[in-house]
Formats: sequence, C-alpha cells, structure tokens
Amino acid sequence: MDPQVNGTLIEGIGDELLYVITIVVAAICVGITLYFRSTQDIQHRIHPASEADVNNTRERLGNTQNGNAPHMQNSGSRHSERREAVITCPICLGDALFAIETNCGHIFCGQCIITYWQHGTWLGAVACPVCRQQVSLLLFHFTDGERNSESEEKNEVMREINLYNRRFSGEPRDLMDYLRDLPTLLRHAFTEFFSVGGLIWMFRLRIIVCFFLALVYFLSPLDIIPEAMFGILGFLDDFFILLLLAIYISIIYRRFVESRAHAVD
Repeated sequence: MDPQVNGTLIEGIGDELLYVITIVVAAICVGITLYFRSTQDIQHRIHPASEADVNNTRERLGNTQNGNAPHMQNSGSRHSERREAVITCPICLGDALFAIETNCGHIFCGQCIITYWQHGTWLGAVACPVCRQQVSLLLFHFTDGERNSESEEKNEVMREINLYNRRFSGEPRDLMDYLRDLPTLLRHAFTEFFSVGGLIWMFRLRIIVCFFLALVYFLSPLDIIPEAMFGILGFLDDFFILLLLAIYISIIYRRFVESRAHAVD
C-alpha cells in the first residue's frame, strides 16, 4: 500500500497560507491596475488651487479658449512623430510636445511647465498643477523623433529642465515623498537601465549589486522573521527588503538625474 503523501508546496509553510498570499498579491495588483486606469481619466484636470497659475501660464503662452497654443502651431514636422498613445498636456490642452514628466507622474509640454515655473509666485520648487505635490524632479519624456531633433525649442527645454533639476532635485524629502515617487522614478530608471546611452556604468553597477544582495538574502535559509515559525508574518522582512530596494534604486536614479543636470552646466 502506497503511503499517503502529505507534503506541502514549500516545506514549513502550509498550502492554505500560500493560497491566501497569492490571492492577496493578485488583489493588490488588480487594485493598483484599476487605480492607475482611473487616474488616467483625470490626468488633464487642473487642481482648483492651481487654476489661477495655469490661467496665467495660458495667457503667457497666448492660448485661445479652444486650447491651441502657438508653440503647437509652429511645431512643423514634429506632428509627423506621434506617440503610440496621445498624451494631452493639462495646461495647453493640446498634444504634449517635448513632454516633461514630474516626479508625481504628470506629463506636460516642455514649454508649458517651464512657463508655469518661471512666471509663478514660487519661493522654491513648484507645486504640480494637477495634484499639488511638490515637484522636485522633472524627467524627459520625448518621442524618438524629438530625442533626435536638433531644434532650438528642444535645446531650450533641456537647458531649463536641467536648471530646474540642479536647483531643486537635492531638497530634503520625507518617507511618504519617496513612496509617492516610486512608480515614476522606477519606470524611468529601468527604461534607461536597458537603453543604449541611458544610465552610466557606475549607476548600473550599483543597481546590479543591490539586486544581487537582495537575491542572496531571499535565497538564504536565515531569515530575520522565519516563515516556518511566524507564518504570514514571516514575509514582512522580505517585503521590507523589497521596499528598501525600491526606495534605494529611486534614490540612485534621482542622484543620476541630478548629476546629469550638473554635468551640462
């Protein structure tokens, strides 16, 4: 008679616990997906507290009521280079040209966000026109055609954005600011990590070392909080390590953007 097999998928951890963890992780992923899809519908909505500054910016740009800005009318061949998904600038209400993304994940025309910054009543870094979070970092979100362009507008946008990052990217930040910036900074960090001419080798090496050390910890039989003894609570240390890894990578990328801005000074 064959002995009854009572093994589990992972020794020391009940299958029921693994099922619960799988369901919880899946629910979190679905929730995050639904959240970002819902926020896409309000990307172009200006925060009520920003309306005065945005209206002033539109007047500076010479906007009309239908949202057509002069810097769009003179774009020339740039209209032939379209994004896979059209991005609308919340300030001028037109297609985002030489787009710039804030650390909070909102995208604007380069000229629009520069004008918003230069002609606003700011004592320091600007507040995002959409969510009012402090904008401590501005990231390039150009199309391939814009990236290869040698136009004066592109050079001006890059010059002013680098100036902004030199001034404000090194300001002190609290833990919640780091957490709010994670989705945007990690996305840009990994895009540049796998692109030619992106992150320089020193920053790539630091990210690789961080991943290697985290992998060694996950594969090590020694845990700060053993899963076999504490059940689901035993995964808290793993989650904490992942969170620290994500925050540290975002800090590495932020310092890279800051150093790149200083390099072109």
